[in-house]
Amino acid sequence: MRKTTGLILNLIAGTALAGAPEAPPPWAYGFKDAAPAVPAVPAPAPAPAAAPAPDAKLYTLPGSTAQFTRAQIGDRFGPADWFPGDHPVMPQIVAKGKQPDVWACALCHYPNGQGRPENAPIVGLPLNYFIAQMHAFRDGTRKSADSRKANTTVMANIAKGMTDSEIRQAAEYYSSMKARPWIKVVETKTVPETTTSVGLFLPIAGGKQEPLGPRIIEVPEDVEAVEILRNPRVGFVAYVPQGYINRGAVLVTTGRGKTQPCGTCHGKDLRGMDDVPAIAGRSPSYLMRQMVDMRSGTRTGPGADLMKPVIGQMTNTELMAVAAYVASRTP
Repeated sequence: MRKTTGLILNLIAGTALAGAPEAPPPWAYGFKDAAPAVPAVPAPAPAPAAAPAPDAKLYTLPGSTAQFTRAQIGDRFGPADWFPGDHPVMPQIVAKGKQPDVWACALCHYPNGQGRPENAPIVGLPLNYFIAQMHAFRDGTRKSADSRKANTTVMANIAKGMTDSEIRQAAEYYSSMKARPWIKVVETKTVPETTTSVGLFLPIAGGKQEPLGPRIIEVPEDVEAVEILRNPRVGFVAYVPQGYINRGAVLVTTGRGKTQPCGTCHGKDLRGMDDVPAIAGRSPSYLMRQMVDMRSGTRTGPGADLMKPVIGQMTNTELMAVAAYVASRTP
């Protein structure tokens, strides 16, 4: 009985059983629930509904002189650029992409490269690292530990459709800019009830508070500005469990016998060194799923292979604490 109780307490504390690696946490991949063990049998498709009339309304943003329709804002091959003065002139591949498979980089990652929790912050990445990751998507060595993460497949198709020259153009563009503060990390016990939209958590209007539990939930500072208008000046709030920033600080700075201090490779301020990327101030959801992907072996390659032994013995709870602390640092 005592042995059983001890095992249960260890699981509650987030300690993985030996030889039984923890499953990817669904929240890091944009899902509220874990993937079912047996895929559900799809229901018959309903009869197609009549297509809604196009939204012809012209939308505006404070501080911008531009006007765009909803279709223009979300155009995969030429999305809205609300603030052209905020960034250098975009290469064609960044601004427009290349039909049929290469979406404009600016659609998901924004012209400023700050990105969103469901994709990646790519602003300021080292040039060679950026190029290496595009090749990893192309050759299949960068995959997701949660197979439901659809934009990993999208990125693989994009990378396969780009020439080496186009990859370099995108890398040179985004590496030329510096990241700015984008994530406000808040320790809490409760969070607004949320729904998900293509991997992005959104508070439910008029919803109640719910326990945060062992999760990190990132939501836009302004839902309409982000989800509808894709405003590249509006960032995110990351809700993390209480005490996790300090807990993560110990792991990041000392390793606490479980890992190496992150600053060994990422710089003492976590702002990167040489071809090792900066991680300070990055999305904790993104950080978490990359660590889980590398721990599980679905993301491989030279950099990932170096990271695997560093995080291989860490539990999901410990990785969460690392992500919470790192995200709270100034980029």
